[in-house]
Amino acid sequence: MNQWLAALPDTRHQPFIEYDQTFLAWWGLLLFCCKLGSRRQLDFDLRDPTTQVLGNVNRLAGTQQATLPVHDTLDHFLHHLGSAPLAALRTQMVRRLIRMKVLDGARLLGRVVVAIDGTGHLHFRRRHCPQCLVRQHPAYDAYLHMVEEAKLLGPGGLGLSLGTAFIENADRPSPVGRAPEAWKQDCELAAFRRLVPALRQAYPQTAVCVTSDALYACAPAVRLVEAQGWSYVFTFKAGNAPTAWAEFQAVVALCPENTLRLTLPDGTQQVYRWATGMSSDDGTGRSAYGFNALRCEETVKETTTTFVWMTNLPVTRDTVVPIAMKGGRRRWTIEAGFNVQKNSELNLEHAYSTDPELIKAYYYLLQIAHMMLQLLERGSLLRRLAQRHGKTPLALFGSLKNIARRLLEALRHHLLPDEPRPAIQIRFDTS
Repeated sequence: MNQWLAALPDTRHQPFIEYDQTFLAWWGLLLFCCKLGSRRQLDFDLRDPTTQVLGNVNRLAGTQQATLPVHDTLDHFLHHLGSAPLAALRTQMVRRLIRMKVLDGARLLGRVVVAIDGTGHLHFRRRHCPQCLVRQHPAYDAYLHMVEEAKLLGPGGLGLSLGTAFIENADRPSPVGRAPEAWKQDCELAAFRRLVPALRQAYPQTAVCVTSDALYACAPAVRLVEAQGWSYVFTFKAGNAPTAWAEFQAVVALCPENTLRLTLPDGTQQVYRWATGMSSDDGTGRSAYGFNALRCEETVKETTTTFVWMTNLPVTRDTVVPIAMKGGRRRWTIEAGFNVQKNSELNLEHAYSTDPELIKAYYYLLQIAHMMLQLLERGSLLRRLAQRHGKTPLALFGSLKNIARRLLEALRHHLLPDEPRPAIQIRFDTS
């Protein structure tokens, strides 16, 4: 990783900067890896000269710094670095994991599964910058920063940041004094149109299946995904295409042979029904596209839940279960990832800076750190440690928050080995 960090644009020609950029990049990553919650906590939790922190950060970065920086130094470094190099670092890390084939256990019919969805990032009660999105409430106007995020879904519940499009009025600054409904703001679908081609450019040789909610089950999104040569599994609801929905219900009733019944080891009952060669044509041809559709009715303790998806993948008796379980049902992983980033002291919704470019830089640092934490939390090393005590990693430590606390304690009190240890393999649970 240090070779990628060392390749970041050199900012040391700027006045008063004394720290190696690799050292400062690790300093920023530790802010999130240790879940400190805010930049100021770097001063309180990591700048104690009586601890092993300086030696450990030097060993992580391969540097020989004599002192630890204050939290404003990180802000100064990121101001000159910008967010784009950190986005490129994130891409290099994911490319490496794909090439190593460590995520192949979660592939769907040979394709990596990528969940795409939008989420809130920052919320202000007054205008923060011209790019703010504006949402009206009865008592006040809210000024928002949102992101459209693509997560690569790996084995064992991994959800690794693959690409990001910031939902902001960058090309159309919000006019002061005009009601939000009176002018066109940026939105999830517009960000989706920017994100998908950017992903194709960043990962040109990767076969991708996009999974997302019903918002994207529309002609523009379907055509955009298919234009990249990719597949998709989108949630299908009656409101997406009422005519196609009615046709699907009629076809599955007329084709009882397109039925698969399963009983899972825990007693869960699943009934799959599917139809192929569907069309969304509304009679005008403007929104016409072909797709296949499948339905899963799952019964757990007499409670039945119905899931329906549309896809351009071939739906047969052999593929219907993988499409549902590795494609449609796995979409929850991105929601779970957003929840962890907001509520487990990674503090996604905390403003680590008020500068719009630094907001993006800290966002990418958070995504990279979360990727590293997931590899630690879900990898075989921590799992083997927990197995020695007859527990799972979460049962051993109590929570993800406690794992980060133990990591902080280790950085403060235990010096990392001076010489690199032999290479080891980390495996992920694919069950």
